[in-house]
Amino acid sequence: MIRTLITSTALAATLCLPAFAQAQESEPTLSLSESATVQIAPEFATVSSGVVTRADTAQAAVRANADAMSQVFAALRRAGVDSDDMQTAQLSVSPVYADRRQPNQVELTIIGYEARNQVSAKVRDTARVGQVIDAMVSAGANNINGVTFGAEETGDALNSARREAIAALLSKAELFADAAGFELCGIRRMGESNYRPQPVYESRMMAMSDGASTPVAAGELTLTATVSADFCISQ
Repeated sequence: MIRTLITSTALAATLCLPAFAQAQESEPTLSLSESATVQIAPEFATVSSGVVTRADTAQAAVRANADAMSQVFAALRRAGVDSDDMQTAQLSVSPVYADRRQPNQVELTIIGYEARNQVSAKVRDTARVGQVIDAMVSAGANNINGVTFGAEETGDALNSARREAIAALLSKAELFADAAGFELCGIRRMGESNYRPQPVYESRMMAMSDGASTPVAAGELTLTATVSADFCISQ
């Protein structure tokens, strides 16, 4: 279900008439912009999680991390996440220092090593995100970096926002012409600004009961289309 919301954006009006500022006396123009947004349900979620392990040696830290991550990957597969929807996002090994401070001196001593392995898992059933997180944690994941939501197909929804923005833009131009007493004689230029899908966190949390999985709010994705145009005008 698509809910459409029209929002008016920054307005730049240049009226090149004797009563207004003139850029080109022979070609008076009116410059306007308008935005419209549509909200769509996300089609998938991406969970970023992994394992952090520490040991006295780098080799031991990596071995312990590999064992734990093997369990995490197995848990993801059991939870219904396809192997093609899993991707390693971070893999690192670094020394751990003990900070022994003395007056006018800082001594850094290596006391062990830390291994990190992070995986991004695409969950195509957004209702099961909490269950997937629980499965990863139960398998040994101890570092949850977050959850993001997205959609594969946004073309139709974005086109709907474009139509709404253009209609609002033309209506605004007619309003300016009527209020200021000039005529619209055409469009010199029309363009569109870039957009980025943005999540809207205003939905209900997943139902909770005794033993329920981690609650996650899928919310909605907001797509914004912004159009602008230069109208030629005459008295």
